Amino acid sequence: MLILNSMDSIKELIVGARFLSRIPSFLGNRWNLDEARSTLRQRLERRESDFLALMGKTVYANAASPYRRLLSVCGCEYRDLQRMVRQDGVEGTLQALYTEGVYLTMDEFKGRRSVVRGSATFELNPDEFHNPMATAHLMRHRSGSRGFSPPVPVDLASIRDRAVNLGLTLHARGGPDWHHAYWEVPGGSAMVHVLESLSCGAKPERWFSQVDANDRSLHPRYRWGARLMRWASLINGVFIPQPQYVPVDRPQPIARWLAQVLSAGHTPHLKTYASTAVRLCQAALEAGIDIRGAQFTVTGEPVTPARLAAIHETGASALPRCGTSEAGLIGYGCFSPAVSDDLHFFHDMNALIQPASHARPNTLPPKALLLTSLRPTARLILLNVSLGDQAETERRSCGCPLEKEGWTTHIHTIRSFEKLTAGGMTFLDADVIRVLDEILPSKFGGGPTDYQLLEEMFQGGRPSLRLVVHPGIGAIDETALIDTFLNALGVGSGVERVMSIQWREAGLLCVERAAPRITAAGKILHIHSERPASR
Repeated sequence: MLILNSMDSIKELIVGARFLSRIPSFLGNRWNLDEARSTLRQRLERRESDFLALMGKTVYANAASPYRRLLSVCGCEYRDLQRMVRQDGVEGTLQALYTEGVYLTMDEFKGRRSVVRGSATFELNPDEFHNPMATAHLMRHRSGSRGFSPPVPVDLASIRDRAVNLGLTLHARGGPDWHHAYWEVPGGSAMVHVLESLSCGAKPERWFSQVDANDRSLHPRYRWGARLMRWASLINGVFIPQPQYVPVDRPQPIARWLAQVLSAGHTPHLKTYASTAVRLCQAALEAGIDIRGAQFTVTGEPVTPARLAAIHETGASALPRCGTSEAGLIGYGCFSPAVSDDLHFFHDMNALIQPASHARPNTLPPKALLLTSLRPTARLILLNVSLGDQAETERRSCGCPLEKEGWTTHIHTIRSFEKLTAGGMTFLDADVIRVLDEILPSKFGGGPTDYQLLEEMFQGGRPSLRLVVHPGIGAIDETALIDTFLNALGVGSGVERVMSIQWREAGLLCVERAAPRITAAGKILHIHSERPASR
């Protein structure tokens, strides 16, 4: 018997019932290649009108919209926005609005910090960003290493919208006839990925789960969500595989499946996180399982050169895919990449600007990514919102099939610009990634998922930092390891060297021999934060 002890439980039941009622029509309506290409052309041709329509309906006509307050502060009425778009286009308009204070930092967007623009100060509620034109059929619950984030409602129409991009990228990659599989954690994210594959005709053959969906300690949404989706699909004549439990530290069953598909003369395609793809490839090499020719789509984490090299060592290929819970699809890997995470930005789904180095306000780094929604099916409405990432952007001719589809903007070297501070020393996440992925493995052995920085705050505010090293690497001189880590972060900086001495004397950094922590979302983060230890 299900006991409803909160409004959240009631809401989830309502969302679930709504989902089941819409599944039949969703499954019966799939994109073909010609339809997808025609739809993309229309989106690109109508970007300006679509942007104005979305702002009119979800911002100016929506009294609850937080952006109305920002636009009011700078005196931008809807007719002003129309004039700006006609004169300067979408991106030119967004750049002008940014200089007038129409933007949100990640802390403002998540309600962690008050919005202050001139003499105006106000608080924001994350629920205010929900798209008033969308219907929640799924709730995508997010997890991260740095605080709670509320769930994001997902409309089946938005999944179908994303499937246009997925179908075109898979076709360009030669993937319509591949054997598709997923290796993720249970929940809304995995369900979205399976459904968008079905919507573009790429039926999943296998579904691997990094967490046992039958574990009774899981919330019912994780134990029952995939089951209900499978049953509803079967009733409508569509087969969805049952999730098979394959933990991150024992990925051999997936490697064997890849090898079996290859031996039958077909191409297997696995979508998973970047770090778990590395773990799988390392396990395949150790077990002597040949997966040459396998295809990976890696997502959810930085796709660094070291991680990509670990995948390529097996003879497999991989392309990155980038998306966020808030903005949906961001981009897909270039087939002629300049760097490991070179992506074609999907400017039909979102608009993108960056603060210039000379721009005011200078609240954000010059290369911060500010995203704006363009589709009426957007999960959340974004208007110059920073989600804490920065990247290199460029328009270049790469000659790959995705450029021919119309996606001509490239983004790469996507990293968080959040800073980690402890014991008086501050450094960027991007610097830590370089040291953990490249410098430590080159000197002490192991691979790009064998080292992790673990941040913990004890009661009373005392910080602790541990350099987690996988025990499989073997004996290591821990003092030399710490010296290498600290020196690499402060190359050429006398101040950083002084701080490294401070860290050693204060005992803030120690070595822990253990497998790097895996998040609830199945990712191996470079920097992992744990909750305060309780006594």
